[in-house]
This record gives sequence, C-alpha cells and structure tokens, in this order.
Amino acid sequence: MKQNDRILIIAGLVSGVMGLIVMVGFIGQGNIRHVEIFWTEKVEQTVVFQEIDGETQIQAIKGVKGDNNPTLISRTAFAYVLTVINNGTTHHRLYIDGFNVQTDLLEPGQQDTITFYPENEGEFTYYDKRQHLEPLGKIKIFSVVPSDEFTGVWKDLV
Repeated sequence: MKQNDRILIIAGLVSGVMGLIVMVGFIGQGNIRHVEIFWTEKVEQTVVFQEIDGETQIQAIKGVKGDNNPTLISRTAFAYVLTVINNGTTHHRLYIDGFNVQTDLLEPGQQDTITFYPENEGEFTYYDKRQHLEPLGKIKIFSVVPSDEFTGVWKDLV
C-alpha cells in the first residue's frame, strides 16, 4: 500500500466520523423532526358532580378509575389538569385542601378546569365547597424516581 493511499484512507475515515458527528448534532437539535420529542408532562382527569340518593357524589369520567368519590392520583413535578363538570341540580364548587385550588361556583350544566403543579407527596382531601366544606374523597400525590436513583436489589434489575 502506498503512502498516498494511507493518507487517503485516514482522511476518508476522519471526514466520515466528522460528517456523522455533524449529522447527529443537527438531527439532535430538532432540525429534522416534524414534532417535538418532549411533550409537556401532565396528568389529565375529568370528574362530574351528581346527586345520588340525595347525596352529592363525584363520579369519574376520564383518567380516573373508581366508583363514587374516587381517589384521584397524580405525581409530583407534573401539571395536574382536572376538569370538573356539574351534572347535578344545584351549584357546586370543587376545592382541594393543601393546594388551595378550587373551581368556580358551577351552575348545573357548567364545567371548569383547574391546573396546579404538586411538588410534594401526600394525601389531600377534596371537598364540595358551597356554604360549608363537605368532604367527598382524596387525591394522592406520588413521587416517581428515575431508575438511576434505585438502590439495592432494584438497581441490579434495571
């Protein structure tokens, strides 16, 4: 093999590697994708107020599992978006203790959406807030750790 051939092969390899680095950098900056790779992290749920046997109840519609007055679940550092619909016959207002967030006073047939960002784990009560607070159910906020924070036997499995 001649000296010129070696130089040509080395130059080809170096330019190929540099071209790959430039291509990965260009694509990695989002210049090729037609959509964002990172979506806003949020939990969306929908519940309705209903009067069942003369009692005010919350029923799950979207993103919530359970019967009357279900336990709502979210996680820390995510936007929590809760849509509340009043299918009852009287005015209702959903209030979540610990976050001090509430819907507008909803007339029958109206709906409102509240958004908040839980930072701490815990279990909080949600209420129907009209003349007084009537406890309805719980909302639980969990912290989900990335896999690199696992310890013990769990770290070996990940």
